[in-house]
Amino acid sequence: MKNSTLVYSTDDSTLIGDESVPEQRISPGQQMVKLHLDRRGGGKIISVVRGLQEPEMKLKSLATELKKACGVGGSAKNGEILIQGNHREKIQELLMVKGYNVKLSGG
Repeated sequence: MKNSTLVYSTDDSTLIGDESVPEQRISPGQQMVKLHLDRRGGGKIISVVRGLQEPEMKLKSLATELKKACGVGGSAKNGEILIQGNHREKIQELLMVKGYNVKLSGG
């Protein structure tokens, strides 16, 4: 096989430029989280959690926990957590228990 190219190798010693930078974690107490109220299509109110500096997987698990606590639907995308309805006080309380600095803003 003259024209073959290496597709996969288990030999990690030949990797060039593989300087992985350890991910810096910001503790919940150092993050300033803001809770907004927003209206989406059809005039429905949603609670928006902004300012969380967490990895995507942690953000999704936190969104799941908030949705269960509020008994509603929602999602986590683009660094924000969207919760259906006006549940700012409950979300604020839950996040403060976890150690986040939470500020209500708007609405």
